[in-house]
Amino acid sequence: MRLHLILLLALCGTGTTAAALSYSLRGNWSICNGNGSLELPGAVPGCVHSALFQQGLIQDSYYRFNDLNYRWISLDNWTYSKEFKLPFEISKWQKVNLILEGVDTISKILFNEVTIGETDNMFNRYSFDITNVVRDVNSIELRFQSAVLYAAQQSKAHTRYPVPPDCPPLVQKGECHVNFVRKEQCSFSWDWGPSFPTQGIWKDVRIEAYNICHLNYFTFSPIYDKSAQEWNLEIEAAFDVVSSKPVGGQVIVAIPKLQTQQMYNIELQPGKRIVELFLNISKNITVETWWPHGHGNQTGYNMTVLFELDGGLNIEKSAKVYFRTVELIEEPIKGSPGLSFYFKINGFPIFLKGSNWIPADSFQDRVTSELLRLLLQSVVDANMNTLRVWGGGIYEQDEFYELCDELGIMVWQDFMFACALYPTDQGFLDSVRAEVAYQIKRLKSHPSIIIWSGNNENEEALMMNWYHISYTDRPVYIKDYVTLYVKNIRELVLAGDKSRPFITSSPTNGAETVAEGWVSQNPNSNYFGDVHFYDYISDCWNWKVFPKARFASEYGYQSWPSFSTLEKVSSTEDWSFSSKFSLHRQHHEGGNKQMLYQAGLHFKLPKSTDPLRTFKDTIYLTQVMQAQCVKTETEFYRRSRSEIVDQQGHTMGALYWQLNDIWQAPSWASLEYGGKWKMLHYFAQNFFAPLLPVGFENENTFYIYGVSDLHSDYSMTLTVRVHTWNSLEPVCSCVTEHFVMKGGEAVRLYEEPVSELLRRCGNCTRESCVVSFYLSADHELLSPTNYHFLSSLKEAVGLCKAQITGTSLNPRLCSQAYREISNPKKITSVSMAPASLSALVFQQQKLMLPSQLPEQASMSHMDLVPVAALGPSLEQLGGHHLSAR
Repeated sequence: MRLHLILLLALCGTGTTAAALSYSLRGNWSICNGNGSLELPGAVPGCVHSALFQQGLIQDSYYRFNDLNYRWISLDNWTYSKEFKLPFEISKWQKVNLILEGVDTISKILFNEVTIGETDNMFNRYSFDITNVVRDVNSIELRFQSAVLYAAQQSKAHTRYPVPPDCPPLVQKGECHVNFVRKEQCSFSWDWGPSFPTQGIWKDVRIEAYNICHLNYFTFSPIYDKSAQEWNLEIEAAFDVVSSKPVGGQVIVAIPKLQTQQMYNIELQPGKRIVELFLNISKNITVETWWPHGHGNQTGYNMTVLFELDGGLNIEKSAKVYFRTVELIEEPIKGSPGLSFYFKINGFPIFLKGSNWIPADSFQDRVTSELLRLLLQSVVDANMNTLRVWGGGIYEQDEFYELCDELGIMVWQDFMFACALYPTDQGFLDSVRAEVAYQIKRLKSHPSIIIWSGNNENEEALMMNWYHISYTDRPVYIKDYVTLYVKNIRELVLAGDKSRPFITSSPTNGAETVAEGWVSQNPNSNYFGDVHFYDYISDCWNWKVFPKARFASEYGYQSWPSFSTLEKVSSTEDWSFSSKFSLHRQHHEGGNKQMLYQAGLHFKLPKSTDPLRTFKDTIYLTQVMQAQCVKTETEFYRRSRSEIVDQQGHTMGALYWQLNDIWQAPSWASLEYGGKWKMLHYFAQNFFAPLLPVGFENENTFYIYGVSDLHSDYSMTLTVRVHTWNSLEPVCSCVTEHFVMKGGEAVRLYEEPVSELLRRCGNCTRESCVVSFYLSADHELLSPTNYHFLSSLKEAVGLCKAQITGTSLNPRLCSQAYREISNPKKITSVSMAPASLSALVFQQQKLMLPSQLPEQASMSHMDLVPVAALGPSLEQLGGHHLSAR
């Protein structure tokens, strides 16, 4: 929520002068390297890599092997400098501060050649008093130290015991000791991203001058009083009072659309002061609450807060206020050990469906408003309601959370710690405490944020002994873990934000983790909390390999991005399976081989005499494989929401890994770098539909469950059809009696032994037929048409070449058109005329299969995607991999 400073005025005698001025230092700065041999202009906000590229001194950092070629940039120590003249007279101001909203990361700051402070945390906001050094004409320098070298020095200085991991796996081609620096953890590399440890001023920098007093920050939280059944607003404002005498006055808080206005008398003593206000909304006023996407409106109310202080000083703030409650429900479940783990929004249980968010670029100055809106609009267009902001990236910019508020996207917000143990020396803890306190104040007014989580996978890393710590040494690391996440971060969250729950980690066992002393023996239990699950060897079409857990917050499969995305950062010699580039771009050990292995279980791998054709077709097939695998797993979680089987179930969340890409490379993402939809994202639009029939087999019996995220019950029918692959006409069809689908439940609607189904449908065999099914009422579709394959598609009989062509359209218009035709209530016909059911199935699912084409068939009309190169042998791939995400 962006809070706008409207006006600051003071009346002095008969004249009027501003009581506060802000002068931005954005724009052109000078940048030079450590030995002064390279000097260039650079933009602020920005980073060194971007400046070098803009001056034509380096290529695009993502081109081919430039992540290695440009490693020298991150290892140098750069200096940012600027000379400027202030547009106001310094002598008229009692206090002047230098404000740095974001510095990346380790720097010493000189103002007029006087050292005024240092920075060591990318996620903190810094304020330095420059009253005694500022002049009309000034110079400023930020002397950066390489974050890579700094992290190595800090690790070496930590001599009492090692704090693992030292370095990332070699396949990631990254830098070491990232856990010793408070910086974007994935900037040192990850299993889906490059190593670009940037340096620079990545957010706003400005001069602030003021008299009497100054509003440093302003935040608020809506609180619902259950007993009184009324809403209240807790407002907090922090002042710096530079007057030698107390400053009195009034505060007027107004929310016009709620017919609410209240006045308060305040008196501010000299120094740093906090004002806490409590605003009551009359229970006679109807307050419309904020709802997640698909569950209601995202109603907000304009609020103004006016401070009328002595000396004619007026300070006015405006903000959008949203009202919603969130509860994390952990309670016993009949027929199952353990506890539930689900969220209630405004008292209604919500199944969280969505994905995990990573930084949209290695270089944050390239993340535009347009890109953010494109990516987040794609979230709601795919029927998602939740994103998890993953703990190895950054606390996102204000606009990200504003858009989530506007679009109804719930945010699971990690603190920025991931896949590592961390030091707990006092200097590190002090930096973390400042970071956490600042981020809570900045973000807590957003209704979209529904939970704080202390870290990503660090409880699991510790208790599953990822780093081979001896049993006798483990208590030292457990103590550090509790110190950081419980005694510091949790303490600050409980003190600063009572409006949403906090958990120490993800995955975690929630209340059970607390009961076990903040670390569980098995943090990935199916009976408590959330789980992360990855398995690249088992057949992903077999739903029995997936955990029937309370909440799946990470799971997924890799694919490659489309060729049109990849070719921008590669050359013709790179376009083959065995190219150095194809191996270099894959940062997940064995990832290329795993994709081809999984695809080969059910599809014919392309064979062509044309290497480029094979390259494109195979990578296209990785997207087919990924989409079908994630569909199968997600539908399993969705149909498990209302049942307990073998003491497991009541799954209430499915967030696949991952939504977006940081560069052009193989990954688990459904959106390619830049926002283009992979096949998985089109599938997600269906498998996250609010009303969905889900089909599966168990012991040779075919079942269909109905899944509803709706708040109300609806009467409908289920239609089940069986087709041969070479005909549009169904071999047989049946429609159930009308039934009432209860809102917020998943129930069994249909079951039939597969042998009886095939016998009833004439000459059908598993290989020659496919099942389709949908929910409808009064001849109107209420759900997407879903499909169940009775055999592997490489064994299917009767597949025909689909006669489908495509025309490239404006992406924005195309997205809008797809949203229109994908609305079940608007679907009346299929726009194309496929030659067979095989074409119709995959046209509606947004895919076409190489297995349905002759070996030499051309797929030139499709926008194909590039191929993965072969990695290690299958023996090296392991079994059930619980990822270090």
